[in-house]
Amino acid sequence: MVRISFGIVVSLVAAVMLSPAAMAASAKTRHAVAEKKVVKHKAKSAPKAIVLKSKPNINLATSKSKHKSGFQHAAYASALSGVPPLLSAGDLAGLSLTRDALDLKSNVALVLDQTTNEILFEKNAAVALPIASITKLMTSLVVVEAKQDMEELLTVTEDDVDREKFSHSRLRVGSQLTRSNMLHIALMSSENRAASSLGRHYPGGLRSFVAAMNAKAAELGMNSSHFSDSTGLMSTNVSSARDLAKLVLAAHHHAIIRQYSTDSRYAVDPGGPQLQYRNSNGLIENPDWEIGLQKTGYISEAGRCLVMQVNIADRPVVMIFLDAKSKQSRLGDASRIRKWLENRASSAMSQHAARRS
Repeated sequence: MVRISFGIVVSLVAAVMLSPAAMAASAKTRHAVAEKKVVKHKAKSAPKAIVLKSKPNINLATSKSKHKSGFQHAAYASALSGVPPLLSAGDLAGLSLTRDALDLKSNVALVLDQTTNEILFEKNAAVALPIASITKLMTSLVVVEAKQDMEELLTVTEDDVDREKFSHSRLRVGSQLTRSNMLHIALMSSENRAASSLGRHYPGGLRSFVAAMNAKAAELGMNSSHFSDSTGLMSTNVSSARDLAKLVLAAHHHAIIRQYSTDSRYAVDPGGPQLQYRNSNGLIENPDWEIGLQKTGYISEAGRCLVMQVNIADRPVVMIFLDAKSKQSRLGDASRIRKWLENRASSAMSQHAARRS
């Protein structure tokens, strides 16, 4: 079975982000764009002082185009920029070469019987990888078990602004919400500034909060895991599927985490216009699914991630999917596992009936 240390994961991620070839290609592209802009300017007006502003690469997936294939868009954009598509840590480790009987699209998967702790299915389950916003499940566990005042008002500050991935947030600096509401939208909608605020308002601040996260991981026996922040935006938040199953089981003991993570919609009033949030997991609003706890996650190094506690064929199970390539593929993997479990249950019932007849 493949095993990758925390240090190797960080090195792999850094290799992609800081590759000399990628950086050189990117610089060459920016220089070419700048030259084109100068030529265009000279053609239209007399020479004068010019301030050139670099523009981000064109996102062909959202621009008007006759091509419909997402793969074509990505390939074309990559060809224009001269920079290869960013690979996840799992891809760099060669996990995409692993095949399984269910043809799952996630590089890592685990299915655990919640009652017996029996592993029903696994794929690269011992490999530690970046886990993105699955981190917020540990954030919620630390907050709830610290028994902090859930009605205390927390304020979003500049310290909560994402300078790691520059992700968007609907909570403006100066917004105020109760700790309960911050926890609610962090779990349900993966609101990063809410998760950051929860960490900062822990006794001793964010550094103490992260220490508490790692202490809780050690307590749970999550020996392949490491946490660096309360949001999951840093790629050094890593864990394995086996470790995450332990985290899901521990979080499932708390009713507030079960409720907040599985609400489909929720509204908050941060001191301005009311904000409406929806669950980041599309299966929550599907009546065919009986989900007791869930969390989604995504950063480029981690791919699309999903963890759930769910009842299937009257059997409570934990599902872990890491490093899928799209929202649809991680949900598709969950559906494949569900069908597989239902078929197993049906076959077992048939065999039991045959023995009794």
